[in-house]
Amino acid sequence: MIARREHDAMANAIRALAMDAVAAAKSGHSGLPMGAADIATVLFRDHLKFDAADPKWPDRDRFVLSAGHGSMLIYALMHLMGVPGATIDEIRNFRQLGFKTAGHPEYGHFPGVETTTGPLGQGLANAVGMAIAERHLAARFKGLVDHYTYVLAGDGCLMEGISQEAITLAGHLKLNRLIVFFDDNGISIDGPVSITDGTDQLKRFEASGWRVEAIDGHDPEAISAAILRAKKSDRPSLIAAKTVIGFGAPTKAGTSTAHGALTDASEIAGAREKLGWPHAPFVIPADVQKLWHEAGKRSSAEHKAWAAKLAAAKPKTRDEFERVMAGDLTKGFAKAIRAVKAEAIEKKAELATRSASQRVLEALQPVMPELVSGSADLTGSNNTKTKGMGVFAAGNHGGSFIHYGIREHAMAAAMNGLALHGGVIPAGGTFLVFSDYCRPSIRLSALMGIRVAYVMTHDSIGVGEDGPTHQPVEHVASLRAIPNLDVYRPCDLTETAEAWELTLSTKDRPSVLALTRQNLPQIRSDAGAKNLVALGAYEIAKADGKAEVTLFASGSEVSLAMKARSLLLAEGILARVVSVPSFERFAAQPESYRRKVIGRTKVKIGIEAGIRQGWDQIIGSDGLFVGMDSFGASGPANKVFAHFGITADAVAAKAKAALKR
Repeated sequence: MIARREHDAMANAIRALAMDAVAAAKSGHSGLPMGAADIATVLFRDHLKFDAADPKWPDRDRFVLSAGHGSMLIYALMHLMGVPGATIDEIRNFRQLGFKTAGHPEYGHFPGVETTTGPLGQGLANAVGMAIAERHLAARFKGLVDHYTYVLAGDGCLMEGISQEAITLAGHLKLNRLIVFFDDNGISIDGPVSITDGTDQLKRFEASGWRVEAIDGHDPEAISAAILRAKKSDRPSLIAAKTVIGFGAPTKAGTSTAHGALTDASEIAGAREKLGWPHAPFVIPADVQKLWHEAGKRSSAEHKAWAAKLAAAKPKTRDEFERVMAGDLTKGFAKAIRAVKAEAIEKKAELATRSASQRVLEALQPVMPELVSGSADLTGSNNTKTKGMGVFAAGNHGGSFIHYGIREHAMAAAMNGLALHGGVIPAGGTFLVFSDYCRPSIRLSALMGIRVAYVMTHDSIGVGEDGPTHQPVEHVASLRAIPNLDVYRPCDLTETAEAWELTLSTKDRPSVLALTRQNLPQIRSDAGAKNLVALGAYEIAKADGKAEVTLFASGSEVSLAMKARSLLLAEGILARVVSVPSFERFAAQPESYRRKVIGRTKVKIGIEAGIRQGWDQIIGSDGLFVGMDSFGASGPANKVFAHFGITADAVAAKAKAALKR
């Protein structure tokens, strides 16, 4: 431990930069970085395995600022330690357009930001995924992966419901490399936390299987000793650090006003005087800067030793580690997809696309050990587990299948953490109707541009007897509204294989696979290498002559469109069928291709067992639609489809009426 005077100077450098940046921006959150500066200083100076020269070192400790509104804490830390790109110019332009110091930390923008945080509780749940990834890879690559995941969370993170899902999962799995600092300042925006919550957080975490302790969050020795104890635990650890929000502010410290922006010049001047910081805004004295630069270099020797260990590893091990950390796919990936497509043509079996998805996973699992799958207590329904997947559990951190339990929100957020950590590709399943519970995390996957596979089964009124509570009618449309998210609704085994191929080969965005409960016929008869789902929409059945009708459909309704086409042909009406497995992929095609696929037939009908929203971009505002405009109903699937008029007969009748036949 360094002298208290030097510690205070280092911590006050964080506080000063936070005050100066927030004051310059006239917006932001001064309170958290000022209150948590002592915790951050001890952690980064004495404990965190982190090399400022290479903030992406694979075996670094992860630090997640779950309370993302306090973003100036991480920005100040990265700048003070000398991380490349973390310039004083970025700090001066906090929250300004065109700079990397966004209001809340954004992954891929500012160096050292491990995940996008701001929606409270998300970072904590992301960290659970990171801790899972670390344990899984440590079991697979012995000696090359050995690090901790630290989190700084506030009262708001712990009040959000996602936190309960996350901490119970972490405790159950005994993720002992996960250490959470609770910035226990007792203040939220509305005032003292006591006006909204009286939870004993230590007892709550302890009941969930965590090691817990409470400390003074402004005592460097107590902070350091608590970290050392936590690192020896066989369980995840909560360190409840009692702090003063806005520490140092003469009249605002410890009040809800300190949560937000401290911009009053007299208050900032008073804080400088109270903290003994006489320096001008954005100025860090050389002796303090030197201490921080030394902290940034503290792990450089350990980094070099790790690099030497990797270089000395067996070539096969080294190559495989570098491959999975880069997120590259194996040579056997394409071969496995081709094999599934060939099987689809050979067997022509009727399969639910959830079962088709499992067939793809069975083919991929032997050649993709980095694929970590899971389900939110619907394993047998989502079909996300194969025979070769061992279960990741407290006693087996090497498993590649996770029983997430009935924790859809934490599952989705943990998958984000798995993807962010690197070395694994996460997939997880639940019913499509429960994508509402996952939506905030799915949105963040898309915002961060990370590869996560959301397997959403039971995708329509085809759920049948479970009724309207479990029949998603608006969910596909609502997911299509999220930017940078690919939503796939495949019609058979071939399209399912192609959707998985795109999902896993696309590094810069997540995907949703909307899959059926009910069996569907095999429609595609080609087994070629070309991926037609990549086009988003394509003609799956031509008309023998000039078509009068085009039937556009996705998923289970493609087979319905094919039947309607046959009915129309029997009456001398030529119709073509266009499969539309992905709106997003289709929108990305050249206009000339889109015009060709949409065509110029007299009648255009969209068919999907969901709401019309979004379909007008394909069928036009004057196009016809066969689908849902209400919630579903309980009953056998075929009868529910008939009840709502989603049948081949209804489609054919609508086409004939439009043609006045």
